[in-house]
This record gives sequence, structure tokens and C-alpha cells, in this order.
Amino acid sequence: MARTAIAVGAVMTVAGLIPVPAQAATQQATAACSMTLGTATVQGDHKFQRITATAPVTVGAPHVGPKALFPVDQVRLASSVGWEPDPPTGMANSGYVRIVNDLYRFRYVTDTTTGQLDPTSFQKTKVGGGWIHQTYFEKSTSHTYALEGNVITRWTVEGSAWRNKATYTGFSAVKTMALISQTRTYDTFLANTRGGALYTIRIPSSGAPVVKKVRTATWQKFETLVAEKCGKQSTLLLAIDKDSRKGYLYAVSHANGAATVIKGLGQVGDQLEAPEDKTHFRYYPSSTEADAQLYGE
Repeated sequence: MARTAIAVGAVMTVAGLIPVPAQAATQQATAACSMTLGTATVQGDHKFQRITATAPVTVGAPHVGPKALFPVDQVRLASSVGWEPDPPTGMANSGYVRIVNDLYRFRYVTDTTTGQLDPTSFQKTKVGGGWIHQTYFEKSTSHTYALEGNVITRWTVEGSAWRNKATYTGFSAVKTMALISQTRTYDTFLANTRGGALYTIRIPSSGAPVVKKVRTATWQKFETLVAEKCGKQSTLLLAIDKDSRKGYLYAVSHANGAATVIKGLGQVGDQLEAPEDKTHFRYYPSSTEADAQLYGE
């Protein structure tokens, strides 16, 4: 099918990767919204940092691990990674990663008391090959999305089956995107263009995407956007400029085209972007009790 168109973050203790109960996370968010930024490093490790929208912005010390999950310097794209309890003392993490030209789904369990990987739990399952030119990949509640050239492709994923492929053309100007809304009837992305504009792209369950311009300029330098829920309807947005190795945090109101309010919260500290950092992703609680569903538009 062709179409034409142009969260409170995962909360964990850095030392032990121990999740905070959803109620505590909600209470904490009333004071200052936060996100946990995940990174796949050149070494193939996972790294996590807590970023909090205080004044100035607070960046927690990075936790590196598990290590050597993926081949050295071969990770090209990563989806958001969700975690959920794995009784009695484990925490299961799952997501997608593109290694060179192949897409894999992965899952692993860490011990919440020690933070160590259970080596028997690591699963890496190949989805398919030929993932060569994609510049963005993400999974929502029941769909996955990829941006390749001017085309956004959507699949419905049920277990290991990828069905109902839909393509939407006309997105050649898009540089990167971030998922900001997940509902039963649509998903919405915030996207910047190479010319500097900022748009929302709503992709409904059926019908053509709805594109709204949010800003006209200044957003072209960012190669990565990571969004997290803030309150019930707003978004905490991290924009990363890989050339300067700097990140900037923004508070974004419930998106409404040009009427959307965007408040700059400041630069994220220099410790955010280390030379070995390659691919960033949202790290969030995926259990139904966590209330981490995005609703930014």
C-alpha cells in the first residue's frame, strides 16, 4: 500500500540497573521529568545514562554493561529497548538492532541485585538481511517502522511474523525521527529535516499520514532524536549533534503544529557523547503497569 506525504523514562539505579516501582517513578516525574538514554557503543556494549530536566540539566554517571553483546563496530541502528521484571531477581531487556546489513531481535536478562548478565539468557535472532540504506528504525506497541530514502515502511509484528507491510513515500527531506505517540489508532513521530524544519508525522491505522510543520528552521544539525514521556501529554526530547558531540534537552508540549511550545532546557553535559558512542535509543519500562505509553501528539 503506497501513501504520499512529505514518557517518564525507564528509571533505574545506574550502579545496579535496578528498576524503581512505577508509583515511585510517577512521583519523581512530578518534580522533574527524566529519561534513560541507552547507547550501543563501538565495542558492542550497552551503556545507560539518566538525564533529568533540572536547571541546569543533570546527567548521571554512565553505567556500561552488559558488555560485548554485539560485534565490535558493527551496530548501525537500534530501536528503543524495553525492560520488564523477570522473576525472581531478573530484569529482561529486549529490542532490535541492525548489525551491518542484517536486522536482529535480541533479549537478555540481568540480575537486579548484581547488575550482571545471565549469559544463558542472551538471545539474538535474525529477522532478515538487506537492511542497507535504512537511516531510522523503531518499534511501537504493535508496529515497527523504518525510514529508507524517501519511504517510511510499517509492518505489523506478531511474534516472529512481519505482516501488513505498508509504505508511505515523500519523506526524502527527513534526517531522523523520534516516536512521540502510541495509540490504538495512530503512531506519531517528531522528525527534523536536512533543511532545518521540524514536523510531526502521524501515521494512522489506515489512510495517509498527517504531516504538520512545528518549526521552520535550526533543527538540521541533529542526527539523533530521543523522546520520552513527560507528564501525561508532553515530551522530553533529547537532540544530539554527533559532529560537535553535544546534546540538547527540550520540553515539548502536546504537539499541535506551529502552536507547539518548545522550551530549551540546556545543553547536556560533555560526558554524554563519548568517542565510542555510536547508536542511541530510548530505554523504558515495557510492562503494562509502568504507564510508559507515549502520548505527545
